[in-house]
Amino acid sequence: MSISTSARADSDATTEQDVPPLYVVGDVHGQAGPLVAALTEAALVDDDGHWAAGRTRLWFLGDLTDRGPDGVGVVELVRRLGVEAREVGGMVDTLLGNHEILLLGSRKFGDELIDMPAGARSFLTTWQLNGGRDSDLAALTDEQADWLRSRPALALADNHLLAHSDTLAYLEYGDTVGSVNRALRAELDGDDATRWWDCFRQLTRRHDFRGEGGEERVGRLLDILGGSRLVHGHSPIPEQLAVDPAEVTEPLSYAGGRALSVDGGLFAGGPCLVTRLPYPG
Repeated sequence: MSISTSARADSDATTEQDVPPLYVVGDVHGQAGPLVAALTEAALVDDDGHWAAGRTRLWFLGDLTDRGPDGVGVVELVRRLGVEAREVGGMVDTLLGNHEILLLGSRKFGDELIDMPAGARSFLTTWQLNGGRDSDLAALTDEQADWLRSRPALALADNHLLAHSDTLAYLEYGDTVGSVNRALRAELDGDDATRWWDCFRQLTRRHDFRGEGGEERVGRLLDILGGSRLVHGHSPIPEQLAVDPAEVTEPLSYAGGRALSVDGGLFAGGPCLVTRLPYPG
């Protein structure tokens, strides 16, 4: 017996019930304790800090380290949860943030001076000025550093474009998610401090989608790279709303609903937002 086209389409259609839940977490910045507490409250980990969410997908949006007391502890937690989740069909991973590049650049180039139009700079001094912890630099292993360096800069999940930074600068590296990720990985596989610095500089850009024209600009990014909404960290919600970090209770939707900021400003006393994204986005 033949199956009609419409019946076949119905049988092949993916429904929300078929798709594992998708969560994102913004900038953790070394706050391992509050992160574990937030993941426990969301039932993603158990009381012992082990993965408890089955096939659920969890993306961290970068900036795991710096400013807080245990950046390397956060890195190792994310790595461990990734292994535990994979064993039961789930997924935990992180995007590359500007602070990852800054930490890795400090480790690789130290206080080597890099000539810039505004004057010579070094990764190490810039990292220290931006909340870098000597304890993280000392504790970071070769294996952890290689893992961080290989993280993607962008991901598409359920029609959400996931990124660390709220910027058009990703388009400097390609016009697809894959090409951007490959280009940034190639730069960080190299030994040119100036090119590393340019990657850090580009991913440090922010606020490209705020104010007049913001919806149009984020629409351009999405039209090129894919997705119906950008989900990002990097720009703390308390700064965007000019409120006390303790007043933040949820992500910030803006640019006509086409951008969602999930950085609660944890390092400044805001919440660790563990956000479930809707399907299909």
